[in-house]
Amino acid sequence: MPTDANRILIIDPQPAGVSGDMMVGALLDLGAHPGKVIEAMETPRHCLSGCDDLKIAVTETSRRGIHAKRVEVSLRERISERPAAELQEALSNCVKRLEVSERAKRFAEEAIRTIISAEASIHGGNGKEFHLHETASADTLADVIGSAVALDDLGLLAGTVVYSTPVAVGGGLFSFSHGTVSSPAPATLEILRSAGLHMVGGPVEAELATPTGASLLTALAPEPVRFYPPIKPTSVGYGAGSRDFAEMPNVLRMVLGEPVSYGFSNDEVYVIETNVDAASGEVMGHAMDRLLREGARDVSAIPMFTKKGRPAYCIRVIADATDVESMSRLLFEETGTLGVRLYRCERRTLARESISVDLAFGDATGLIEVKVARRTKGSIVQVKPEYDDVKRMADSTDRPFREIEALARKRALEVLGDG
Repeated sequence: MPTDANRILIIDPQPAGVSGDMMVGALLDLGAHPGKVIEAMETPRHCLSGCDDLKIAVTETSRRGIHAKRVEVSLRERISERPAAELQEALSNCVKRLEVSERAKRFAEEAIRTIISAEASIHGGNGKEFHLHETASADTLADVIGSAVALDDLGLLAGTVVYSTPVAVGGGLFSFSHGTVSSPAPATLEILRSAGLHMVGGPVEAELATPTGASLLTALAPEPVRFYPPIKPTSVGYGAGSRDFAEMPNVLRMVLGEPVSYGFSNDEVYVIETNVDAASGEVMGHAMDRLLREGARDVSAIPMFTKKGRPAYCIRVIADATDVESMSRLLFEETGTLGVRLYRCERRTLARESISVDLAFGDATGLIEVKVARRTKGSIVQVKPEYDDVKRMADSTDRPFREIEALARKRALEVLGDG
């Protein structure tokens, strides 16, 4: 999570999926201005040909005992399909009429582009000539514009890190303009695939994730997570789906909150490890050296015993995601192992910097590099002089290593103003 983000938004479509009306409902429940959102959602009737009437109603409802906002779209349309370009033009005219912010405009445009790209990928059309059916309806525009305005009103289009749990897509068969298909709809599946989001089937035989809902979710570029990240919740919103299922509350939950910070930076790395019981010490040493030279963040060898009491080592490599394949290849090549294990791992780290300090002993002078570790708020946690520099000065002055190290640390703290 970026350290400059001041808010976290968690979108939780894991229990009941996501649709456009559920998205708007959850944002309204978080506190978006209902009058502003409703007015924005009704603008397509002025900008989309063939739309004779469009009205939005927001009501309070309950799904399996959970209170939620329900957004209902009532419309009359004379057209059942439209060219993709017409939908894009209508969106452009709507946002001009509303004079929404640039961030909201970009979000809405990205959501529409995502829908069109997914449909074109499935049916083999292109963005200019391709005709849309269900997704070309005025309620698609209404949901996209309403979500954009609500997000903008809540200030969530900047300074916010967005996470998403896996998207429940339902199951079974349902019918639409192209016939009977299994859930998720082809467009929904393509949107989730192209965005790299996680999905899960069930828990009911119904379409739980719609193309519009999936496109709105992906336009926020959320980080997919299985579990909620550390967060101090400040508000929770629930958006109700149109149906009421016996198996689960048909609601989309959004949690808004503040980052929980203990002065650490966060990132993700991969742990790659393998057990080696038939490699010499020289082979092991060379393999570890090469892994470090090729970009591993850290390499360690842990003594162990394997089957039949054979002594062995577990080689453990910490690497960036981009280096996983190359590090795995090196382990195979250098150690002769038959397999490696991969773990994606979240880290907490201290900010690090290096400074150089001058030390003098009689005629001997030299620079010693010192590593400084800080919390994100700036407080110093550790000051560690570089081993090679300390050793070189200890050898040249014939003084104890620990004396040089202590003096270098003291000098560094003086330079940093913490002595």
